[in-house]
Amino acid sequence: MNTYVSPGQRPDTETVVAIGSFDGMHLGHQALIAQLTDRSRHYRVPSVVYTFDPPTRVLMQGVEFLSTLPEKLELLSRYGVDETVAVPFTPEFAARPKEEFLNDLRLLRPRAIVVGEDFHFGRGRAGSAADLRTVAPEVRVVPIHGVGGEDIKSTRIREYLRAGDVSGARRLLGRSYEALGVVVQGDQLGRTLGYPTANIRVPEGKALPPGVFAVTATGPQGESWRGMANVGLRPTVNGHERRFEVNLFDFSGDLYGQELRVKFHTRLRGEQKFGGLDALKAQLAQDEQAARSALGGAK
Repeated sequence: MNTYVSPGQRPDTETVVAIGSFDGMHLGHQALIAQLTDRSRHYRVPSVVYTFDPPTRVLMQGVEFLSTLPEKLELLSRYGVDETVAVPFTPEFAARPKEEFLNDLRLLRPRAIVVGEDFHFGRGRAGSAADLRTVAPEVRVVPIHGVGGEDIKSTRIREYLRAGDVSGARRLLGRSYEALGVVVQGDQLGRTLGYPTANIRVPEGKALPPGVFAVTATGPQGESWRGMANVGLRPTVNGHERRFEVNLFDFSGDLYGQELRVKFHTRLRGEQKFGGLDALKAQLAQDEQAARSALGGAK
């Protein structure tokens, strides 16, 4: 999938365009992308996603993000998008009048534009679907999707994650929540307990669920492992900063500097403060058994 940072970078051809932050690429986003690829096939032109980095709410409201830009681009490619224009979303960009945004879209020569029903653009959110009809002959407005009577929104997924409810997040995402990060040097406490962990550094602002989880992890060469992860402050050892640590079952080796993709499958428990390291070690043994049971044939 080709990716650009401005509409003027791509070839001068007709397109079909979907616009939005697409943070998390949840089931509602996937329905919108399905409309995009349908119209792309109909007109026999490339499908293009016009998106923002960071997502608009991250900049304007300071919320955590569900997908880093590399994660989002991979998901868009997975769902069949041909090209992405990922513009840097800055306060200056947000303050532009709607006419400037419409001029950007004209550079993409859209035969059709697809947006969600809550999409607005330009300074003061002045632009709407009606304005988009001055740019493209066809504008499709996709209604907010729901599941089990609940609207599918990135905001709701963040709420589930803050509560550690990865099952709730999975219901709206249509897949297990993932975090992609680099293995860095830790204090190696887990090794002394018999549970060595990979200390994973994710980009600042990435949403992570607190607690202890059954997870699977994938390495840069496609290697995969089952394991358990802890996200939290590690109160038993008086930790003061959030850590994301993963114990990979039946693995021994050096992963420093490598990138791991971790999928959160089941929450085992919340983070606890134990009376000492022996009590913590005993709990880790119970967590391992619970994780192995929960994962079963998970990939």
